[in-house]
Amino acid sequence: MSTSFSETARMNQYKVCVIIPTYNNHNTLKRVIDSVLLCTSNIIIVNDGSTDSTAQILSTYPNLIQIHHPKNSGKGTALRNGFKKALELSYDYAITIDSDGQHFASDIPSFLNALETNPDALLIGSRNMVQENVPKKSSFGNKFSNFWFWFETGNKLEDTQSGFRLYPLQRIPVYYFTTKFEFEIEVIVRSAWKEISVKNIPIQVLYDPKERVSHFRPFKDFTRISILNTVLVIITLLYIKPRDFFRKLKKKGPKQFFLENVLHSEDSNICKASSIALGIFIGICPFWGFQTILVLFLAVLLKLNKVIAFAFSNISFPPFIPFVIYGSLKIGSYFVTNDKPLILSANMTFADIQKNITQYLVGSFILATFMALLFGLTSYLLFHLADNLKHKK
Repeated sequence: MSTSFSETARMNQYKVCVIIPTYNNHNTLKRVIDSVLLCTSNIIIVNDGSTDSTAQILSTYPNLIQIHHPKNSGKGTALRNGFKKALELSYDYAITIDSDGQHFASDIPSFLNALETNPDALLIGSRNMVQENVPKKSSFGNKFSNFWFWFETGNKLEDTQSGFRLYPLQRIPVYYFTTKFEFEIEVIVRSAWKEISVKNIPIQVLYDPKERVSHFRPFKDFTRISILNTVLVIITLLYIKPRDFFRKLKKKGPKQFFLENVLHSEDSNICKASSIALGIFIGICPFWGFQTILVLFLAVLLKLNKVIAFAFSNISFPPFIPFVIYGSLKIGSYFVTNDKPLILSANMTFADIQKNITQYLVGSFILATFMALLFGLTSYLLFHLADNLKHKK
């Protein structure tokens, strides 16, 4: 079978191979391999424990690199073993293409074109999910996945589930939780967290109900994906968002950070002032251990500025804690009477602790509400004043 000289030269120039993971797709496998061979012979096929005639089909391609799993281990494992083999063979990039016949190898040059202008990016083929014969569950699953990818990375994509991709092998993360279908979600989220650009490029797609075989098990695999997204969201809220905030703060310095992310933010003054009020309220309220999760969740839910809300939630930063506690107890004392202040001694009783805690809780919510209104209104007036001064210049 003859291959395109120009595409072969480009594949070799950029050290690109094509990985074809396959499991019981004997109806379409040969057509997929032959179509890829028109572009390149840099092919690694991972037979993930197929029980149909896949092994016989692959025996007719003795010159292609092949990995055979003794039993089915999942698409994630197949891809990871393909990546490992590609690195051993000194490839820098791997294009993955599904063996169920839905992708067109004629789109490989589009990946190479995009690679030339985005050499560090992870590229995902974007399918037209509204065309004829696209299963509704695939369309819904893609929208579901796109939403969580955006929530976890802040990056909006049209298609996060396509298996037709180009991976920059030297840059993508090394360690993962998953080995099944959900690996393709984990790898793009972790890559985005590593500040690798993740982009879509348009591709063709064919959903032929007569010959396409999908091994996606709706309940089992959807449950796995949901569990993975739950874990990724927790990591996002507890580690990634705070990490990104402090990286920006360190890189720009507090003054520049305030000017760019608060004063000159493109959000409206009401949005910025509301974000400050939310951060102050959550920071003072006694949501110990959950303040970061709560402030980021509510900022997303209310479409506020997440960076500003998180920044001002740090009003409960250790040096300010004694003032917050004193203020809460003082205000609470006007609403919850207590004749016996809490003093650490052998005579202290559970009733004493209970009364002081009630006093503190009531006081902290009142203080949080008052301070949120004060900071929110004051900041709105200052933003408005700053806008007026800017327009007069």
